Order: sequence, then C-alpha cells, then structure tokens
Amino acid sequence: MFSDNKKPRLSPEIGGQPNRIEKNTNIKGDIISEADFRIDGKLDGNLKTSGKVVIGADGYIQGKVECVNADIEGSFNGELLVTELLTLKESAVIEGAVTVAKLAIEPGATFNATCTMKGKESLNNNKKTIVNNEKEKVS
Repeated sequence: MFSDNKKPRLSPEIGGQPNRIEKNTNIKGDIISEADFRIDGKLDGNLKTSGKVVIGADGYIQGKVECVNADIEGSFNGELLVTELLTLKESAVIEGAVTVAKLAIEPGATFNATCTMKGKESLNNNKKTIVNNEKEKVS
C-alpha cells in the first residue's frame, strides 16, 4: 500500500558514481569521465570530466584538466580549464596556465599561474570550437 517500489529511483549524482584515486596511487595516462573525480594520489596526464574535480591535500596532478568545478587543496602543475568555479584552499599550490569563469582563493594558497577569466558562455563556446576543429582534422 505504501510501497516505494513503484516510484522510479534517480541517482543523486549526474553522470554516475564519483571516481577516486587514493593516496599512494600513481597513474600515468589520460582519463575521460562524466562523473566527479577526487585525487588523493598522483596523476601524470590529462583529466577531462563534465563533473567536479577535487585534489585532496596529498593529491598532485601534472597535465591538463578540463572540468566544470574544481576544489584544490593539493598541488597542480599544467593547464587548468574550469567552466564555472575554481576554489583554491590555503594549502593549494598551483603552477601553469588557468582559465576560469569564477575564482576563489583562500589566504595562504600559492598561485603561480597565468590566469584568464572568461564568462561561462565564452568557455563553453571555446570548447565547442576545439571539438569541431578536432572533428575536421579526423575527416
């Protein structure tokens, strides 16, 4: 009579379950995902996701990261493209090139990067142009 069996159940995460690279784990290579990512280990490569990227206090990424939102406590070296909000915690160390729509930096964070701030629409249009150019190269 009061059963929930007939109601469709929706997953709270858009794009699937969040992914995690644990402490003391080293990965070399490129990752493409539609789900959120948390890095507490080391990634030497590129990460592209339509979700959020969190780099924990012991986490480190060297490469290119493309995501919607990012929270960084650990270290990053490379190219970072965030279409919405990038938050740097006080223990964060960032080096390289950063393109964001919004940026929040806590006192104490190390930010040694070139930074370009663009509106969300500009970032999304730029990504579409890159994808279209890559398709043309393949044809």
